[in-house]
Amino acid sequence: MSYSDSLKDKSIVVTGAFGNLGTAVARLLRDRGARIGLLDKSQPPKELSAEFVPPHCLLGGVDQVHSETVTPAIEKLVASLGKLDVLINVAGGFRWQTLEQGGFTAWDAMYEVNLKTALVTTQTALPHLLRSSAGRIINVGAGAAAKAAGAGMGAYTASKAGVHKLTESLADELKDRGITVNAVLPGTIDTPQNRADMPTADFSRWVTPMAIARVIAFLASEDSAAITGALIPVFGRA
Repeated sequence: MSYSDSLKDKSIVVTGAFGNLGTAVARLLRDRGARIGLLDKSQPPKELSAEFVPPHCLLGGVDQVHSETVTPAIEKLVASLGKLDVLINVAGGFRWQTLEQGGFTAWDAMYEVNLKTALVTTQTALPHLLRSSAGRIINVGAGAAAKAAGAGMGAYTASKAGVHKLTESLADELKDRGITVNAVLPGTIDTPQNRADMPTADFSRWVTPMAIARVIAFLASEDSAAITGALIPVFGRA
């Protein structure tokens, strides 16, 4: 089997699917033969709606912090896709804020958008993944959470470190049940937003969404069956 069809017949749900990284992941996995369910809190852009026609499925307006909204969304996606083999938790966000100047608002927000979304969605999807012959859960952590946190990075890195520990714990919990659980830890991602925020940076040293998507595609494939509990740095040349 070639890389071009390495995910043939797999049914995959991608959260945060309408952002830069989520869109790159969804497009690559579709091109490698998978049926894709795209899930996001925002509404799907018109170009994605035109691209991802049945058997793919798009679902916007889903707040992943609350199980009462996530449960029917996952059920709808699985019904459309026919099954669920892989869950990819891309949903997340970033906020820079010092504790002295910002209080606790950023800490609550980062916990919810980065860690709780992964917790709630994974728990909801787990019964479906356990029916797969080769279930996969792939989380998006952060390279910044794998080293000493700088000023203003506390809330973000703490929440992403939680994603790392969730990955390790869940991998151990599921290691004898046919599901692998891994995380990618991107460095600074080359997006239009990051270029605008850091205009003097050397963009060539950043990692592209497609480069991260290729690592995720490997973790979703049969080739990664022996890997679980891994936190894989995807830093580019940072």
